[in-house]
Amino acid sequence: MSEDLVLVINSGSSSIKYQLLDPETSAVAASGMVERIGEAEGGIEHKADGKTVEHRGPIADHTAGLRLVFDMFAETGHDLASEGVHAVGHRVVHGGEVFYRPTLIDDGVVEAISELSSLAPLHNPANVAGIESARELLPGVPQVAVFDTAFFHGLPAAAKTYAIDAKVAAAHGIRRYGFHGTSHEYVSGQAAALLGRDPGALNQIVFHLGNGASASAIRGGNPVDTTMGLTPLEGLVMGTRSGDIDPGIVAHLVRSARMDIDQVDELLNRDSGIKGLSGVNDFRELQRLIDAGDPAARLAYDVYIHRLRRYLGAYLIELGGVDAITFTAGVGENSPQVRADALAGLTRFGIAVDPDRNTAKDRAARRISPLDAEVAVLVVPTNEELAIARAAREVVAAG
Repeated sequence: MSEDLVLVINSGSSSIKYQLLDPETSAVAASGMVERIGEAEGGIEHKADGKTVEHRGPIADHTAGLRLVFDMFAETGHDLASEGVHAVGHRVVHGGEVFYRPTLIDDGVVEAISELSSLAPLHNPANVAGIESARELLPGVPQVAVFDTAFFHGLPAAAKTYAIDAKVAAAHGIRRYGFHGTSHEYVSGQAAALLGRDPGALNQIVFHLGNGASASAIRGGNPVDTTMGLTPLEGLVMGTRSGDIDPGIVAHLVRSARMDIDQVDELLNRDSGIKGLSGVNDFRELQRLIDAGDPAARLAYDVYIHRLRRYLGAYLIELGGVDAITFTAGVGENSPQVRADALAGLTRFGIAVDPDRNTAKDRAARRISPLDAEVAVLVVPTNEELAIARAAREVVAAG
């Protein structure tokens, strides 16, 4: 096994996604998913060298899950414990004001990430669990945290500041942090490369559209705005999250519906968005419902597109014009209908989608606008694992 391989871990509250890959060539040696950690019936699907190994049964915690994964690595020819890896890169959702670049992990870093859990209670504790498990199982391997918020750390003051009492905001770390930063940074760089342009000379809008969704406005390689805020709840309509709402709705539900704050939080994060409007959060199922004439599904889709177009217009003005609009992530990469509807009727702004290019069965990064269109419309597959692996390698190389 190459000593240049990096193990990338994305640890959720009850799951672990992972890849073992070469940051230089982007070749993936193995990948997999641990699911339903802590439940009666857990599962792991591990893929390596064209083979798939599965496990079914209880998985007590993240350490137990990673132990099983390491056994699967050995079974498929990649013994991590004996042959070693160059580094482990961990996706960490919230870095607060503390972390804004990839960081070599030690005890103090783990403690600081834990202390930031108040800003990401659904994510940071799970990220810490994955870090602690990997440190226990690979004690001699450098481990690096790569933060979802890092790319947006330097947002302009006008973009990152909420108009609430400044002392309250300062005391509680309230500002726009932004998320999906690893994806936005990677995709905007790939978009510039695809166009053969210097990122420093481009104005870009990136739509990361998955179950979680966000948009960013990027000027000269630096983000100037993004839709997610203090938490990943703000902004676009998502699979189960509401995105933007009137903040007064929270107080109204507490007073009128007698909901407590945890119930409101659950409603807005897990039972809203596409799911709340249509009953489903998978876009393929939503499309099937629309095709069957379901009015709730049609409305959910229309609300989703309306919000995309609202932010597109805002970012066009904020940037003073745009050179490239890029779609990425599950929905952005795989739904020609969303891309076409989001950009419909904008030819007066130099924005158009070529129907044949847009619907072509192509998984590679590509241009879907007419070649003579003023604005390049692109589809660029995101690869957060590769970005994390490269960041981890650079941190280790720098000592």
